[in-house]
Amino acid sequence: MAYATSEMMWLKNLLLEFGFRHFEPMPMFCDNRFAIYIAQNQEFHERTKYIEADCHLLRDALTKKVISLPFTPSSKQLADLLTKAASPKVFSVLCSKLSMVNIYTPT
Repeated sequence: MAYATSEMMWLKNLLLEFGFRHFEPMPMFCDNRFAIYIAQNQEFHERTKYIEADCHLLRDALTKKVISLPFTPSSKQLADLLTKAASPKVFSVLCSKLSMVNIYTPT
């Protein structure tokens, strides 16, 4: 999430240099509720001591309203189609959202 945040901040600055202004936070869709909670929580716990450096960048972007972290269930994550095994129903729904068609289907 920290890497995606830095890329989003870079892209926003690039668009700003081209003259495009965008004042709303950019949504970073996440399917991990615990990661969202850690990013929004102001205090660290014993379990999170090794990820403090990444959290600072993410928290900074959240407080400056550069990004927002809406929860998106795994069944609606389009990238999961390429990275995780999915049931046939979820697979076909995600393929249709990406406008993928079976080229071997008889017409």
